[in-house]
Amino acid sequence: MTAAEFQQISHTIPSHAGIYKYFSESNELLYVGKAINLRKRVSSYFVKNHDNYKTRKLVENIHHIEFTIVDSEQDAFLLENSLIKQFKPRYNIELKDDKTYPFIVIKHESFPRVFLTRNVIKDGSEYLGPFTSVGRVRELLEVIRYNIPLRTCNLNLSKQNIEKGKFKVCLEYHLGNCKGPCEGRQDEEDYREGLQQVKEILRGNLSPCLICSVSKCRSMR
Repeated sequence: MTAAEFQQISHTIPSHAGIYKYFSESNELLYVGKAINLRKRVSSYFVKNHDNYKTRKLVENIHHIEFTIVDSEQDAFLLENSLIKQFKPRYNIELKDDKTYPFIVIKHESFPRVFLTRNVIKDGSEYLGPFTSVGRVRELLEVIRYNIPLRTCNLNLSKQNIEKGKFKVCLEYHLGNCKGPCEGRQDEEDYREGLQQVKEILRGNLSPCLICSVSKCRSMR
């Protein structure tokens, strides 16, 4: 698509948050992107010369464009990530190599750990996110760490192992960062109360669109 050809359709592009999809003449999905303002973002591809060779080739190969309007920037972020992972467009080099956005995981285990991860595994664990900023995730985890004592070790804290006295409290216990479930100094009910506080903190820092589906997005061509 040339700049002149784009100018003929530019007025049809909405100035709303959403995702845009570039297709080739053979209807191959080339690229998926997100924007706070779709018209402004898409126009940027056609109103300037690009130093990056791959970007130039992308623009040359664009035959038609599709849009999905969403309610917020975070909705666009989530939908973009989902589509890139599903269709793996060849020009989405940033996410094509399996880099992903960060989640906070509450592990499916006795006395569950809570930590940052980029790998969502179907192991029964609970994942909150994705987050747009790793820094934001680390800040939230620091707040949790200093206010809610949870274990950070990777010990197998099964009831049997604890009853057999296999473990000893570590420095985290003496620093007040953990209540020592490994030695039976904290029971599971008390630990679950702490986890519930963690979930409330995390969900309070997530937009509803990052917890539920985005199936209500409005699409247009």
